[in-house]
Amino acid sequence: MTQTILANATLILPDQVLRGRIHLADGRIAEIAEDASLPAGAIDCGGDLVLPGLVELHTDNLERHLQPRPKVEWPHQAAIVAHDAELASTGITTVFDALRVGSVFTSPNVGYGEYARALATEVLQLRAQGALRISHFLHLRAEICSETLVEEMAKFGPEDRVGIVSLMDHTPGQRQFRDIGKLRDYVMGKRGLSDAEFDAHVESQQALRDRLGALHEATAVAEARRYGAVLASHDDTTAGQVAVSARHGARLAEFPTTSEAAQACRDQGIAVMMGAPNLIRGGSHSGNVAAHVLAEAGLLDILSSDYVPSSLLTAALMLGDLWDDMPRGVATVTSAPATAAGLTDRGALRPGARADVIRVARLGNASAVRGVWVQGNRIA
Repeated sequence: MTQTILANATLILPDQVLRGRIHLADGRIAEIAEDASLPAGAIDCGGDLVLPGLVELHTDNLERHLQPRPKVEWPHQAAIVAHDAELASTGITTVFDALRVGSVFTSPNVGYGEYARALATEVLQLRAQGALRISHFLHLRAEICSETLVEEMAKFGPEDRVGIVSLMDHTPGQRQFRDIGKLRDYVMGKRGLSDAEFDAHVESQQALRDRLGALHEATAVAEARRYGAVLASHDDTTAGQVAVSARHGARLAEFPTTSEAAQACRDQGIAVMMGAPNLIRGGSHSGNVAAHVLAEAGLLDILSSDYVPSSLLTAALMLGDLWDDMPRGVATVTSAPATAAGLTDRGALRPGARADVIRVARLGNASAVRGVWVQGNRIA
């Protein structure tokens, strides 16, 4: 039986902060006590924060490891293991790896091919071999504006640990890309397109959405039910779009782009997730609503690190300071995402919960992860 006692710690409990100790035994939290003593063999945390392991619902970090430079493909197993280790080092103990499903083969300039099924198989194989430090689930990003969504989603099933399916509609002229000018800057800068090539891209994408969008949306909703996955919307902009998401059965809204959409989500009982980088930077890089605006209005429930894994912890502590309520801030990266994803065994420091725990030192406006335990075993 693996046992660890973290003592002289500042424990972030679901509804309070207290100085005490926590006892991890046989993969679970065995005891929490408000106690200034330092039992024999305990780790003296010196007042450091101890909180639940972070739960990440949407990260593109694996794709960054797969392609560390444009047109540079990294060996998959090495990339997966490096991705896993990086997340562990930042205090993330549960991750939903975001993989795109739905490809575009006919566009000569901005096409992209299928990869999700093969990569998911590799992730699951490494997990089965015990090669990964943290808990991995899959998050399928269903690209509505694509050519092959139906075929790609059919290759997954309930056995694949697909925890989330998000409805991703990147059609130019709406949602995240409602500002064509910002889309022009992004795509032309990334792809090196001419004005004529960009205009042709916009026209082809809009035509593709008109032709296949309704089928793809219905397919993604149905497949999420078949997998037993949580359905998420993405980049809702208007109350009308949120109403459609609610009719589909969405329980999670990723990155609503306006305060109107966030308020509509709250009215519909849909949890609102925003990007930690948005909060830390003070605004959205796409020109959408700032995360701090939603936080100040009480409309932010969950944070995602999105493209910067280390941002998750920093942003949660920022929210704790902003709200003058550290348990509430920490909940946005622990219990709230766990609940949204249907995970009832983790996300809070309570006896009987899975012993996914992290120790953190605050360093001014920054923080340092000093220890990570997954099911009671130290992994970072």
